[in-house]
Parts: sequence; C-alpha cells; structure tokens
Amino acid sequence: MDFYLILKPEIMKKFPCSGSDVLIFILVIVYSLVFNAGNKAFSQVNLKDSTTTPYCVPQMDAEDYLYMILKKPVPVKCDTDMNHSLGPFLSPFPYPGYALVTGYLVGFATNISFYTYHSDSAKISSLLFDNAYTQLHQLFSILNSNIFTKQETFNFLGDWRFYQFPTTTYGLGSKTTFADATSVDYNYLRFYEAAMRAVNNNFFAGIGYNIDYHYNIKEIKVPGADETDIEKYTFVNGNNTIGNKTLSSGVSINLQYDSRLNSNNPKGGAYANLKIRDNIIALGSNSNWQSLLLDARKYFLTNKNSGNVLAFWNYDWLTLGGKPPYFDLPTIGSDAYDNTGRAYVEGRFKGLNMLYNEVEYRFRILNNGLLGGVVFINASAFTNYPSNKFDKVNPGYGLGLRIKLNKSSDTNLCFDYAIGTGGSSGFAFNLNEVF
Repeated sequence: MDFYLILKPEIMKKFPCSGSDVLIFILVIVYSLVFNAGNKAFSQVNLKDSTTTPYCVPQMDAEDYLYMILKKPVPVKCDTDMNHSLGPFLSPFPYPGYALVTGYLVGFATNISFYTYHSDSAKISSLLFDNAYTQLHQLFSILNSNIFTKQETFNFLGDWRFYQFPTTTYGLGSKTTFADATSVDYNYLRFYEAAMRAVNNNFFAGIGYNIDYHYNIKEIKVPGADETDIEKYTFVNGNNTIGNKTLSSGVSINLQYDSRLNSNNPKGGAYANLKIRDNIIALGSNSNWQSLLLDARKYFLTNKNSGNVLAFWNYDWLTLGGKPPYFDLPTIGSDAYDNTGRAYVEGRFKGLNMLYNEVEYRFRILNNGLLGGVVFINASAFTNYPSNKFDKVNPGYGLGLRIKLNKSSDTNLCFDYAIGTGGSSGFAFNLNEVF
C-alpha cells in the first residue's frame, strides 16, 4: 500500500521539507536493517523469472549489509544455484510516516513469500500484511494473498481489509479540484476471494465472491454549503437512498494469465486478470449492478547482465450496468494493493468508469542488487457524472529508490516521489514493486 505526502501550496507552508523528513527516512532504513537481521529464512539465491540470466555478481540485501557494518563475514555464493529453499521468506517492516489523507502514522507491514514445491519453474506465493494507525484516528488492517498450490494446479487470490477511516472525497470525474473536497467518515469491510484452476500453461479460470460493506457513513458538511457530488449521486427527490451504510455482494468470473515466476519483483513475463462481477440484491446488495476489471502487465528484460526491466501496466475498471454505491465506484488508489495513481492521494479521483496506464523503467544502481532506482509516468481518466463521459486525463510522473530487503523473495523497499496536476505531488512508500 502506498502512503503519500501530498504537497499543496498551502500545505507546503505548514509542512516544509525539514530535518525531520530526513530523520524519518533514516529511521526507515535502520528499521529495515534491524528487523531483517534476525530473519533466518534468507538464502543466497536470487530468484529469477523465466527470461533472466543468472548473475555472476553475488547479490546483497539489507541483512548482508548489516553483516558488513558489524564487520562479520558475509556468506557469499554466486546466484546460479536453483536448489532454493521453499521458505518462508520474511520481510517485516515497521514504518513511521506522514500523508495528507492520514496525518502522521505508525504502521507495520510484512511480506511472507514461499514456494509449494521444488522446481526452476515454480511460481512464488506471497502474503502481504499491512496495519497502521494514524494521527486522524484512522485504523486500517489489510491482508493481500496470492497463493499457488503444488504444480500451480490452483491459484487463490485474496484481498481482505478493515478500515476505520475519516477522510476526504473530492467528487466525481477527472476535473475535480481541492476546492471540491468534502469530509466523510465511515467503517469499511472488504472480502474478495477468488479460486482459479489451471486450464493450460499459465492460464487459469475460476470464480470468486466479493463483499464491500461501508457502514457508519457520515458526510461532514458546513451548513449552507453547495450540494456535493455525494448528494447528487445518492439523493433522489431529496431523499438519501443509502442511509448510513451500503453493501455490495456478488460473485465474479475470473480469468487469468500469469507467466511471471516472482510477482514480488517480476523480471519478465506477463500478467492479465479479467474479473466480471455481478452484485445482486439476492446476495444482500443494496442494488443490482455489474462491473468489469482488467488488470494487464508486461515486463521486458532490457539487459540480461544488469537485470534492468521496462514494465507496462494497464488497469481498467468499468461499470457495465446498474448504479454502484458511491464508495464502491472506481477510484484512484483503490486497486488490490492501492498503487494506482502515484502523485495523487487515495480517493482523489472517482467515477463510474476508470482508465489507467503506467510505464516504469527499473534499473540497478549497485551491481550487487542492494540499491536500485525507477522512473515512471502514469495517466488516468474518469467519467464525469451524470454525463458519464471522459473529458480529461490526469498524468503523474516521478522517480524512486529501491532497497533490497530480502533477496530470497526479491522483496524491495520502495521510496517514490511523484508529481501530478492541480498542485498534487508527494512521496510514496511501498513494500514490493508497485506492479
């Protein structure tokens, strides 16, 4: 999950970059070094995708670097040994931070990766836990899972989360501004789980069940203020059609192609997931509505010696029919790992339909893999309401630093800075690559 410090002009006056920002950055690195020092599951193997060539330079991660600081011998082994451990490989990461949507926060994220069998072509499975509490009394707990059974016969995808989340919404469409901001408060439960069976080489098909439950919804509005997009969307003839809670419950058809071996940090291959979801009143939904989500990614290894990668991401989220609840509409930063739209705070743009594309170039700074960097550019578009037409594209671009936390699972700690339109810019922190 990404955390942003969005720098509006008036915010910059209140929160200028200072020594405290540098201190937080240093603390993050120290935490990663200390917590990974005790991880006994590390091995000397650099896990690769099918398109990579074994590196002749021994690879390093935060644990190895700590050995060097302590002047202890670092176990060195050329990363051509494919008889790797099944794991689990742990990457715990406590973090302090600040974001416009949360204020100051403290959190703890953990990646657990493992294999279900020994093979050069085995796909890695992973669990990502993320928990945080913020200055604005927000609490969230997230579990993302991508589990393969032996021989990749089945693949289970999960996204479970709980939010207690006073926050801000900006209305519908791509033309909204900070002046359109409205304060809201709600609790949120999400349960997405899909079970897919392999039908051919790298192809999977299956079904899923999906619940989005928002409750204790409150819109905090100044008396006499103009009608907000929430009211325009949810009120009919002056009556609130949702009350203080909404429920979307439905089954989905899931089709997937995945030729990556390591979803934590792909070095090649492709991924595509098509999800068609049907929410129906019979399963408890407030209304009948349907959606389509297409998540497609492609990775090109540009240099076999360096391991540099050019990555492409397309993420389209469309409403096929019916009227989803306001908080279940396609939203920037509300994908499974909350990574779309670097440069924009989560929830900055929302609409009945969303189109999103991103390109990122990933390169090594050190040949031993400890440090790397990225440059990226993205673009998003949302339909306005009630016209339901696309009329503006919002770009974002930036660069980032990568620190190898665990070379066994190829898990990176990611620091990014991105710039968008309308005064949006900010830092993003992530565990694992953004896509």
